[in-house]
Amino acid sequence: MDMDGVLVHEEHLVPGADRFMQELQDTGTPFIVLTNNSIRTRRDLQARLRRTGLEIPEESIWTSALATATFLHNQRPGGTAYVVGESGLTTALHDIGYIITDIDPDYVVLGETRTYSFEAITTAIRLVERGARFIATNPDATGPSRDGSLPATGSVAALITRATGREPYYVGKPNALMMRSALRAIGAHSENTLMIGDRMDTDVVSGLEAGLQTILVLTGISTRASVEMYPFRPTRVIESVADLVGHTETPFG
Repeated sequence: MDMDGVLVHEEHLVPGADRFMQELQDTGTPFIVLTNNSIRTRRDLQARLRRTGLEIPEESIWTSALATATFLHNQRPGGTAYVVGESGLTTALHDIGYIITDIDPDYVVLGETRTYSFEAITTAIRLVERGARFIATNPDATGPSRDGSLPATGSVAALITRATGREPYYVGKPNALMMRSALRAIGAHSENTLMIGDRMDTDVVSGLEAGLQTILVLTGISTRASVEMYPFRPTRVIESVADLVGHTETPFG
């Protein structure tokens, strides 16, 4: 399942999400919480969720920063990167042995941050122009907050692309790489796994492309009206995960 817009809104619990998660744990149902946001480490996210009233094991959290680090480790072990992002991303790259540098890096890696600086973006543009490979943790143009949309990685990636003519490779949802790594993490198969999300353009399409059934909740970005704009549909649309309480073993009736 996705995290923001499904279980929480910023620092606030989606009503009923605590009962839903408790039922999954009481029934021993394997699950993993996904987020395209690369700002925080798993430990930080666990603490953040705990403050909202959700107790989720650290190993049950998977971020686009971790998926990006896994991808880069498989592509070019022990490489170098210039990073525009925060501790979730830099920690993930350090953990795989990457060196973070602005001197002739193998990659420019763009992630989420609340403090994008003109200087950092300019450096990223110049390094991409000089031949650094361009990677972005996710294509989300906006993210949800209680006050409205926030600009996200995809929007800043578009700025760099416009300046350089180079498209990034996006690792996070809807890339099937992230979904496959999540399935491996819980020892699951696509035939008996479902994806719960609040976005048609990332959560639902990534679930579909990975062969999962999908549930769209209306507590985040997508609405019933926006569902009709897409050529694909989720298996089910519900108001929130609270509607699944008492039905986690039979979510489709």
